[in-house]
Amino acid sequence: MPQISKGGKFIFGWSIISPEGCVKIPETTFNEYILSTDENVILFSGSKASGGFCVSNRTLINKSIIKSLFDEHPEINDYSLNEGDCVRYKGRLYSWSKIHPGGILRLFPDTMELFNVKPGDKLLSIRGSNIAFVLAVKGPIIEAANRYNGVIEEYVC
Repeated sequence: MPQISKGGKFIFGWSIISPEGCVKIPETTFNEYILSTDENVILFSGSKASGGFCVSNRTLINKSIIKSLFDEHPEINDYSLNEGDCVRYKGRLYSWSKIHPGGILRLFPDTMELFNVKPGDKLLSIRGSNIAFVLAVKGPIIEAANRYNGVIEEYVC
């Protein structure tokens, strides 16, 4: 897992959004964030600087400072919200998605629009907090990754 700048964040690789809205999650991410295929994950909008979105699960969110998300929006916790629909909580958008075999997320067109990503975008998978990893689409870390001389693996559906 490269660290693209001294003292910077570690990255897992590039994930390219397919024309159908599929995103392949790097395998090493599964172990670090306690994910498994055929599981549902919680997606939430990224920062203003990096854009994209973050990926987590109920277990990690329940141990975090944003666990009250589930009190205000039980439809996220029990997945009764339609997959891909979003709710707003503390300034961010939250949704959920299934992880399909092979570590594939499917983003619906409306979800991509709300997260300001589109087919063909290269998302940089970044080690985030202990709550979630980030799939960033813009900002200084993307510029640093584009300048990086080492190998950054690409993941395509």
